[in-house]
Amino acid sequence: MLPNAQTRDTILIAKIKMLKFQQVDVFSSQRMGGNPLAVVMDADDLDTATMAKLANWTNLSETTFLLKPTVPDADYRVRIFTPQQELPFAGHPTLGSCHVWLSLGGKPGRAEVIQQCDVGLIRIRRDGDTLSFLAPDLIKTGPIDNEILKRIMDGLKLSPEMVVAASWVDNGPGWMALLLRSRDDVLNVRPDFRAISGLRVGVVAPCSGDIENVDFEVRAFTAAGFEDPVTGSLNAGLAKWLISSNKAPSSYIAAQGTALGRSGRIHVRREADDIWVGGNVATCIEGVVTL
Repeated sequence: MLPNAQTRDTILIAKIKMLKFQQVDVFSSQRMGGNPLAVVMDADDLDTATMAKLANWTNLSETTFLLKPTVPDADYRVRIFTPQQELPFAGHPTLGSCHVWLSLGGKPGRAEVIQQCDVGLIRIRRDGDTLSFLAPDLIKTGPIDNEILKRIMDGLKLSPEMVVAASWVDNGPGWMALLLRSRDDVLNVRPDFRAISGLRVGVVAPCSGDIENVDFEVRAFTAAGFEDPVTGSLNAGLAKWLISSNKAPSSYIAAQGTALGRSGRIHVRREADDIWVGGNVATCIEGVVTL
């Protein structure tokens, strides 16, 4: 027996989900100066395919979904999607998701917020308008294979004398990094994304007083073929590498997004054996997403 019109409408309404939604700006004290993030709240009833479809539609570098935690020590759980795939961890989605969770009245069970994601539990601190996450351990470090390194250098049009050092700095997404000689070398990179397709590459160089209160310039080139404005996971990996190898002081500020007209600022500091990565977060859009 076919359902009548009223029954069909009831079925359709039952399938529609209306969830709170925010779009926030991460790693800048100026709205629209950092990296945008879409955040969907109370997403426990969404399946993976729907999450992936929405992330593809927003077309931001990441879209996150807040869920109830599945372990007792966590305050909330987050799933992180790029337009193409799910990530086990990412930095600006961590801070942006925490900002949204707190804005909705979330109260941590201890002094720090504990976020659950696929790499495990991430500690997050609040200090006024700034949020900082504890940089996770690197899952891959050390030299980059010569063949891959040559492909990167060719794709970024870098000569050997411009590269001071190179290393894996992977804490989940798969980042590799090149330390260049100067800020100008970083800003002058014109990537051939087809040549580095499938690779996640960061470049960094000391600023040497070029910008007030900034110590390093950073750029991030994603595996999907675009430049990311401000990247928490890359900066966390860079901090682990640069500080441990005495290429950076124990506390510093990095600029990112300059080449894209952004004003991203990432604050890094080491406390004992821990490295904290932080910045400002601001809400730009609030509403409801209908799925």
